[in-house]
Amino acid sequence: MIAFVFPDGPDEFEYDVRGLLTSFFPGSEPVKLPEIPDAESALDYEFIYRVPNFPGLKDKTERKNAVKRAVYRELSGLTGKTLPWGTLTGIRPTKLVMKQLEEGASEDAIRRFMREMYLISEEKLGLALQIAENERKILSGIHFRDGYSLYAGIPFCPSRCLYCSFTSYPLEKFADRTDPYLETLFEELTATAAIFKDRPLDTVYIGGGTPTALTAEQLDRLLARIGSLFDLGRLQEFTVEAGRPDSITREKLRVMKNHPVSRISVNPQSMNEETLSLIGRRHSTAQLEEAFRLAREEGFDNINMDIILGLPGEGPREVEETIRRIRLLEPDSLTVHALAVKRASRLKMEAAGAVIPGPGQTDTEEMMHIAAEGAAAMGMEPYYLYRQKNMAGNLENVGYARPGKAGIYNILIMEEKQSIAACGAGTVSKAVWPDGRIERADDVKDLKEYTERIDEMIERKKHLWA
Repeated sequence: MIAFVFPDGPDEFEYDVRGLLTSFFPGSEPVKLPEIPDAESALDYEFIYRVPNFPGLKDKTERKNAVKRAVYRELSGLTGKTLPWGTLTGIRPTKLVMKQLEEGASEDAIRRFMREMYLISEEKLGLALQIAENERKILSGIHFRDGYSLYAGIPFCPSRCLYCSFTSYPLEKFADRTDPYLETLFEELTATAAIFKDRPLDTVYIGGGTPTALTAEQLDRLLARIGSLFDLGRLQEFTVEAGRPDSITREKLRVMKNHPVSRISVNPQSMNEETLSLIGRRHSTAQLEEAFRLAREEGFDNINMDIILGLPGEGPREVEETIRRIRLLEPDSLTVHALAVKRASRLKMEAAGAVIPGPGQTDTEEMMHIAAEGAAAMGMEPYYLYRQKNMAGNLENVGYARPGKAGIYNILIMEEKQSIAACGAGTVSKAVWPDGRIERADDVKDLKEYTERIDEMIERKKHLWA
């Protein structure tokens, strides 16, 4: 068992220290001790880390970064490991680079600052800089100050994947809840449209769950309601996560084409049949290829595909096969995720007998390189990036896209540059103010509570943007 203690000062940086300890000791759940234990009690722990303090640094951010650098260097020396993202434990590393670019810093200055402040590897520095530059170009026409984006959440799926930690309800148990849910969602969308009636709408994103788990008629009602409530005249992107191939039909694709949906996802996660069966996807690679073909036939020219690296039983060979088969389909963008196992999904995976990779998995970096090379071979460049806790290989999620096919909403949600009005169970709205403040209002996750408390959810939005 790994433990840590703050012997010389307050424990204000517990979250950051815990994150670094978990990264250097994957699979562990570090325990914070109130004080240094006596010799006998210390035998209960494999390692006890004494967190240093820097009382001479009065600025909290400087003090925190100094603590993290000291922790990193000591643990790196102890374990012989380095972390690709250095001391960064947050989910938005490119946001730091973007800020400096906007302030006029040169590339050399940014590299020096990020290297010295956060101990980032040269490879990840280069990736962050490339993505930040691409983001700036893509977002050049967005109404940051006066505009907004809309997210609508559909928390239903054909089945629940073992690794999933999102708000999601399998249709086999909750099919009778879809119509009542939509009626409540329409109520929230109506109130949201009134709040933003004088502001330009840049992007719409319908996510989940799996939005195409709805019937064609339900999907048509949802898209028609959004079109009637919101002014889509200045819309730059309208995404629907089709996601699961076993939820895609020609009829649903035609419904989306009848509305201004410009971008969809058809997500394999893996192109290996054994993996799909193990993680509960309940569809074959042949179904995936057929769904993709149908989408092309119906005129969709901006199709994204998601894959996950580090799935149980998969290594570089399996990822090479997935990339080989995806290249034959020629999607317009590819989102590469490093598996991040949350507590609830870990329990499900263990119950299914899956061997769960952790942040220390040694071949995840090789798999990431395979995916990056495959994306480059399809003419794609990286355009957005984010990180999560407990990611395989301590790496990142990266979106790659062909020119003109990047997902604008993905950048906006990660860089936190624009307000996002989110409607639906388990969603979080985000108000981004001109002075840099960011405030949030969340909707409850439970379907029954969402329906019963919708007036409260609406009031939260009104208060957020009051």
